[in-house]
Amino acid sequence: MKERVVIATRESPLALWQANFVKARLEEAYPGLVVELLGMRTQGDRWLSTPLSEIGGKGLFIKELEQALLDGRADIAVHSMKDVPAELEPEFVLAAIGFRDDVRDALVSPRGLPLEQLPLGARIGSASLRRQAQLLARRPDLRVRPVRGNVGTRLGKLDAGEYDALMLAAAGLRRLGLVERVTEFLSVEASMPAAGQGALGIECLAGAADIRALIGPLDDPVIGACVRAERGVSAGLGADCSAPLGAYAQASADGTIRLRALLAAPDGSEVLRAAATGREPARLSRQVVAELEAGGAARILAALARH
Repeated sequence: MKERVVIATRESPLALWQANFVKARLEEAYPGLVVELLGMRTQGDRWLSTPLSEIGGKGLFIKELEQALLDGRADIAVHSMKDVPAELEPEFVLAAIGFRDDVRDALVSPRGLPLEQLPLGARIGSASLRRQAQLLARRPDLRVRPVRGNVGTRLGKLDAGEYDALMLAAAGLRRLGLVERVTEFLSVEASMPAAGQGALGIECLAGAADIRALIGPLDDPVIGACVRAERGVSAGLGADCSAPLGAYAQASADGTIRLRALLAAPDGSEVLRAAATGREPARLSRQVVAELEAGGAARILAALARH
């Protein structure tokens, strides 16, 4: 067995929390194993003035980490699964998926007002077209404005008065000990989460059999099946993970999975929904994709590409 493992990670507080969490799980599983972090800045971290949908999507947060795996500088990379493109390059594999926290989106408002009580024309900070579309579908009067940077940076802009409220992932706020900032947790029906939201993924080289075996015990088969079903919707539609697409799968005690998905126009003027129930993640994804396509998914995605 390897005596030392290096984890490639972004250097944001949330990414470091996630990497240190996995580090602790590995050290618990393998007493005596030396686990180190390799902090890195990615393109997504550097290009903070441009919306993700305009510069290539959230895959920009993992490319430098993958290069560190290829170069041998790191053995694994830890990601928030919602930031991982639906299809990886063949050199890489997600050796473990698990540790899912709260999947919901959360509203943070300094005045303590829930979404429905925000004033007309309130300025909402969000870097996500998915959140923007669902917000505008409920409240067309809102002004959704881009906001980039780590969670602390975004909260600082909110507190400085640049926005009237923020939309953030509940899981990130919980992991950073900031849950007291949440004004309202939005239900999955009100704000469909991104595929993989709240779950962690551990990536390594596909050919690294020793690392895959080492990481294997951290995989959660139930969470993994749900996340694969969700990611299959993105892959089936050929949609980047920055698209206004949400997907959420839940597993029951008997192993049945219920998959729900949503695709919307960025301005909220059109919202498509689909759902399927079964046991095979890939089959569920195909059923949901077919239903979304029958409703006009291609038209929405083509308009988004033109924009």
